[in-house]
Amino acid sequence: MTDSVTRSYNAACRAGDTALLHSMDQARADFPPLFDASCGHRLLPRAFFIDEQEMRGFAADVHAFFQLLVSLPDRLFGGDLGAYCEALGIPGPQARLMRRFAHGDPTPYGRADLYHDGTSFRLLEFNVGSELGGADRAEIQRCLLGVPAFEEFAREHRLSYVHTGERIAATLRTAAEPLTGGAEPVVAFTEADGALGTYLHLVRSFQEMMRHLGVDLRICEVGELKEKDGRLVLDGTPVDVVLRYFSTAQIARAPGGAEAVEPVLRAHEEGRVVLFTTFQSSLYANKGCLALLSGARGRQTFSRQERELVDRVLPWTRELTRDLVPHCREHRERLIVKPRADFAGAGIHVGWQLADREWARVLADCADAGFVVQERIAPRAEPVLDPESGRTEDWMAVWDVFLTPDGYAGSHIRALPHGAGAVVGMGASPDCRTSGPFLVAR
Repeated sequence: MTDSVTRSYNAACRAGDTALLHSMDQARADFPPLFDASCGHRLLPRAFFIDEQEMRGFAADVHAFFQLLVSLPDRLFGGDLGAYCEALGIPGPQARLMRRFAHGDPTPYGRADLYHDGTSFRLLEFNVGSELGGADRAEIQRCLLGVPAFEEFAREHRLSYVHTGERIAATLRTAAEPLTGGAEPVVAFTEADGALGTYLHLVRSFQEMMRHLGVDLRICEVGELKEKDGRLVLDGTPVDVVLRYFSTAQIARAPGGAEAVEPVLRAHEEGRVVLFTTFQSSLYANKGCLALLSGARGRQTFSRQERELVDRVLPWTRELTRDLVPHCREHRERLIVKPRADFAGAGIHVGWQLADREWARVLADCADAGFVVQERIAPRAEPVLDPESGRTEDWMAVWDVFLTPDGYAGSHIRALPHGAGAVVGMGASPDCRTSGPFLVAR
């Protein structure tokens, strides 16, 4: 069911409000240049809208879900992280890196990806840790509010938004305080050696936004960080925070990767730099965690309120085992298979797009091989009026919730035309487009 603000927006555009209809184009004129170069050509023509109480309520559920997620090693494995990692199929070298930092409570920082099924949000996956994309899309909402026609519409409908970049900047300043005493930090956005090339345009857009917000964010790969006078330095400048975009998988599989990253890890342990986030977060980024939460083993340890939380947030999700194959074959049109550890839509098999024979082959190949199977969530149709053709087309959107230690940290939209595919992601399909959602006050 389409929300009332979307109906009002589209109705005004169809009725001849050309300034509102072309407000995204006008906003683009004020986009920061690197942001525009990065994704200005992949924008939806309009913003999206969601009831503020609904979004904030689900964001509170996401935070509670995070707390339940990070309790799994204690609840299900008696605190034995080795057994926990083994159950999730985490290879030994990666598990050792994660366990090295597994003390205290993990930082509640990540991005939950969601569908709205017309009644409520449901969680598709939870990207726990600092390796997050999409934060710079908050510039869409900021610039739209600078367009008079849209600003008037926003005022009439009581629209607001949370700027993800502002929340991340605040989080990084707080993380850096032990070193900076409250002064502005130097933050090194750090990738694995050789890994920046594929998405450097996105990183530069993020850097542009963070610098506009007053954060001295610099881009580098692990090997560019050096030690000097007891500090980690980048091009001679002491670094306060290493914003981690390298993963345990990258470090473990690269020749000399562990040796290259050791100065960063040691500096963090000795209080000479802040690694944000540590590899502890990676313990909970594996999709197998969702199967543990959803499955019988997890449910037996949860309170009634916790079981209700899982049912409210998460669709049916299980580890794909051979015992489960007959059920999955019978319910092909309702199921999707995903690898536990990949991301950006890699390795996904969509049951409702496959013939029975091909689905049977997928199940045979993936059973007991590190995959989860999840119930299909049908996203509601999002009608978008094309300013050029005048046609209204239905899109399906992935929403998200960014989470920081201060709670809800904003959202952005990725969308595909209905029928164009089942995996909605900017890297997964050239047809995918992006936008920004606004919160509607009641």
